[in-house]
Parts: sequence; C-alpha cells; structure tokens
Amino acid sequence: MKIEPYLFFNGRCEEAVEFYRQAVGAKVEALIRFKESPEPPNPECPVPPGWEDKVMHGAFRIGETLVMASDGHGGAPTEFRGFGLSITVKDVAEAKQVFDALADGGQVQAPLSPTFFSPSFGMVVDRFGVMWMVIALPT
Repeated sequence: MKIEPYLFFNGRCEEAVEFYRQAVGAKVEALIRFKESPEPPNPECPVPPGWEDKVMHGAFRIGETLVMASDGHGGAPTEFRGFGLSITVKDVAEAKQVFDALADGGQVQAPLSPTFFSPSFGMVVDRFGVMWMVIALPT
C-alpha cells in the first residue's frame, strides 16, 4: 500500500505543474485535458463551460514521489489546509535553491535555519497555497 498526493488547483493546474517543473525539477508524466477523455462527460459531474482545455488529470514526479493533480471541476477557490508536502534535499545549498524557488510569489512561514534535525529547515506556502517543508540532509 502507498499514499500519493493528489492536488486540485481549480483552473490553475497547468500553471502549477510548470511552476513545479522549474522550481523543483518536476518531471511531467501525464497531462490529460477534459476534451481528451475517451469517455463522454458524466452528467452527474459536468465539465464547466470553457474548461475543455483544463487538466482533467496530471501526474508529475519529484524525485521518487509521484504527485497527481487536476484542475478539478471549478467552484470554490482552492484551499490547501491541514497538510504540507515535505521535500528532503541533499545539502544546505540545494535547500536554499529549492526554498527560494518555492517562495517566489508565495509566503515564507519559517525561514531556512539550522535545527536539531537538519542543518537547514524552512517552511513556505507557494503561490498556489501549497505548504512545503524543505529539509536538508545532515552532512
């Protein structure tokens, strides 16, 4: 059994995937638009007008982890609350690079600093509202 995160971006999925590709080196494995579905839309869960080009399902890999994503089905603004994504990097220099990239357009919650468990740890909410904990491995 395994758990993989599935994030919903309410119309900004493609933008988010590109951001993570640049910020943390995400490798895109799938990006399927609503109009590319092999099945007709479910009348119980219709695709909002104008969303044909939005992402029905996306998948990208950050290191060994698969993160899945979608634009969802419109509606209320996306709120990522009650969880965060933890990203472990090899050293302090990489922690700074990743942290700064994720912080671009976001909000620093705890600046990078040494802790008892890491030479560099920080928390940031990115421009999409996803909270990240950046942890450098001890040397």
